[in-house]
Amino acid sequence: MYTVTFWKDAVERALKTAAQVVIGFFVADISIFDVEWSNAFSVAAAAAVLSLLTSFVSAPVNVKGTASLVNLAGEGE
Repeated sequence: MYTVTFWKDAVERALKTAAQVVIGFFVADISIFDVEWSNAFSVAAAAAVLSLLTSFVSAPVNVKGTASLVNLAGEGE
């Protein structure tokens, strides 16, 4: 959790999560003018925080120094 790799992984995941939430709000509404953008960004920020918390919980589980729960291609063995 104290590595640059961890923070890159965690921030990337949080930003992707936030973007997915905003896109979900946009897709769910018929018109871009009907979207409550303040609500969309509030939910996106909450999702990003939850993503970061998930990364913190995931840090000690598998590959040391990353925010991942999975061990890809034998890393960390």
